[in-house]
Amino acid sequence: MSLSIGVIGTGMIGREHIRRLTTVLSGARVTAVSDVDDELAGRVAAAIGARVLPGTKLITDPSVDAVLICSWGGTHAEYVLAAIAAGKPVFCEKPLATTSAAGLRILEAESAYGRRLVQVGYMRRYDVAYRALKRELDRGTIGAPLMMHCAHRNAHVPSFYTPDDMIADTAVHEIDMVRWMFGTEIEAVRVLRPRPSSHAGELPDPLLLILELANGVLADVEISVNAQYGYDIRGEILGESGTAALGELSPVAVRRTGRLTTPIPADWRERFLAAYDVELREWVDTVRAGGVVTGPDAWDGYAATTVSAAAVLALRTGKRVEVAMADRPRLYR
Repeated sequence: MSLSIGVIGTGMIGREHIRRLTTVLSGARVTAVSDVDDELAGRVAAAIGARVLPGTKLITDPSVDAVLICSWGGTHAEYVLAAIAAGKPVFCEKPLATTSAAGLRILEAESAYGRRLVQVGYMRRYDVAYRALKRELDRGTIGAPLMMHCAHRNAHVPSFYTPDDMIADTAVHEIDMVRWMFGTEIEAVRVLRPRPSSHAGELPDPLLLILELANGVLADVEISVNAQYGYDIRGEILGESGTAALGELSPVAVRRTGRLTTPIPADWRERFLAAYDVELREWVDTVRAGGVVTGPDAWDGYAATTVSAAAVLALRTGKRVEVAMADRPRLYR
């Protein structure tokens, strides 16, 4: 039986997921959509034969089996809480919540419900390169891990992008990734500001984050959001007896006129297209089977928001900031 999904938010990522659910994946269909822009929602709904419903009514509608939240980040907590109250599985694009307090309310609500319903959209956990890197780490191929070096470079960012977004919208992917990669929490964070790029405008670009993990591993994250040349994601782990790094992701190498060239992804959609496919396929299959979602959960979303808040404070103050998190509820242990 096909899973009936309601999508809240029909902007870029919402339309990408709707395309994925209607033309790439099987076992699911989008039956309702919602957006603050009624005209946009109407056009999207008409193209796929779905209904337009207000967000909270979409969640409680009996014909909707599961909810996909792709709206503005400030609305996520409200919709996730409504989905928990309705007892419906909910996939929420990051962030789960924009404050630690809101994240805690979600943890409390889901714990009271007694079953995991929430999955958060951290797609790097589904990327073939990151999964291969984690397998090598878990096998002990390079010995005990000591450090990880990361880079997250965007060619450009939109005009509404803010200094805090360098942490909360961009670096948050590495924040979640290193927690997953090493299976431990981030205890403290520092943010260093080198010489600014001439392309940075009002942004503190680039930045270097230093993440201190509970197991003693240090992870540094270079964030550059006006790199000009393309979208470039890098990661390398230093172990006691070797290193493991993300491989080259270009499918082709061209040798011509004395030069070797390989294409560079233009943006996140090109680089992580397959990861998004795997992420939603696994979520749909799990929900259809009546299982408990196994992807990034509400605790992961809460942790990423809390570490991001500490990193924003470190950016503003120039100081090392310890991460203060609540005790992990039993449901997520």
